[in-house]
Amino acid sequence: MRHIPPRDLPRTDRRTAFSARLRPRAGLWAAAGAVALGFLIALEFAARRYGLPGPITNQVREVVAAPKSGGLLYAAMALTMVVLTWRQRFIAVGAAIGIDIAFLLVRWAVGAETTGGHPFGNGALWVILGCAVIAVTRRTGRERVLLLKGVGLGLLLMAGRKTGDTWLLITSKTRPAVLDQYVATADHALGDPSWLVGRVITATGPIGFNFLDTVYGQLAVAAVVVALYQLRGVAAERRFPGHHLVRTFLVIGLIGPAFYMIFPVVGPIFAYGTGTEYWAPISLWSPDIPSSGHWAVADLWPQTPPPVTTPHPMPFDGITPRNCMPSLHTAWAVAIFIHSRKGPRVLRYAGTFWLIATLTATLGFGYHYGVDLISGVVFALTIEAALRSFDRGWDRSGIRLVAYGTTVFAALLVSYRFLPLTMAEHPWVSGPLLMLAMTSVVYGYVRTTAAWEPKATPARQPEPQPEPI
Repeated sequence: MRHIPPRDLPRTDRRTAFSARLRPRAGLWAAAGAVALGFLIALEFAARRYGLPGPITNQVREVVAAPKSGGLLYAAMALTMVVLTWRQRFIAVGAAIGIDIAFLLVRWAVGAETTGGHPFGNGALWVILGCAVIAVTRRTGRERVLLLKGVGLGLLLMAGRKTGDTWLLITSKTRPAVLDQYVATADHALGDPSWLVGRVITATGPIGFNFLDTVYGQLAVAAVVVALYQLRGVAAERRFPGHHLVRTFLVIGLIGPAFYMIFPVVGPIFAYGTGTEYWAPISLWSPDIPSSGHWAVADLWPQTPPPVTTPHPMPFDGITPRNCMPSLHTAWAVAIFIHSRKGPRVLRYAGTFWLIATLTATLGFGYHYGVDLISGVVFALTIEAALRSFDRGWDRSGIRLVAYGTTVFAALLVSYRFLPLTMAEHPWVSGPLLMLAMTSVVYGYVRTTAAWEPKATPARQPEPQPEPI
């Protein structure tokens, strides 16, 4: 029986075919939504146990209260608007600005404080919620699904931020001992790059520090810019592409923090320095991270690398997040770099710049060790390979690449935990081996994904016709 494409079917049959394709996907999305909701509820109860509001409470408060990150809310609204027409986008932006002005005037009239929050951002959240209401009450079929996907995209970005904040709190409360001595010892194999880059940034003074601090803090905005380019055709095509940056960003943020519980590390500026007080003389704004100098092993960072001694777990405070291994800032910057490769030249340059600046900041601010960055690169490439394989269908090359990346990532963590002293005593062997392990994953990813790209076939040339006699 000849297969008839859906577009060639009558209208009624096309609706039936669309519904048939939608059912398994709808079940999958419903299951994923249920798991995500259960995870958020569990985090809510965990935060309440420590006397603090959880991610759901914090997000609900921002419907009325001054939001902690107005820029993130408008970035989430921008992701939602990829499913709207240009006329609808102008209306949405105007409504968001109008609602924000109304909230600002009301707060000014009643004397409400916005300490710890931004004056704008509520309007963007109201627009996203309004789109959800319109999708349920005024849309049907494909249009409803598309608009709900846009709303879900925006809400996921906001939920990811709130979930991350709560998860970091849990790591500081449930992991009283940290493994920084192990990671710092292993970092000798790379020449203690955090200490080196930290001294370089210190030498640049306020200009270098505050420039990198801005880049480091706006990583989510850079991701939204790349994602908006990838999703620019959603409104016209009425469907999302199979794979885009937002998916990678969310999966990295979902899986990565689990390793904070397995391998708790606070970072060199806290374990071997005076915390954020070190940067106070040159910072234009105080970083929103508490100082933990009295918990440090010694005041060594960034002037004096720690001595090579037998490492031990060390107790630490109940405030500082254990969010170093792997470096998710590095993983997200790598994802931005990868997804910007198919964009225009300015986007490719921006992706490269953001990767280099993020790696410099993560090391130079003392937030990460060098081995954290190596693990972050391997982690990002493995996640990206898994998502691309899932989108195109699993085959031998995809399974092999994901299995290899997972094996290298696990081997790195095991070596940091059980072989740090050996690595520090033989840096000319272990250092190149670490770089070789990371490079092999990069090479495997580039080679495998290049083979996945569709090959351009030359047009068939017409056969020459014989000349008439």
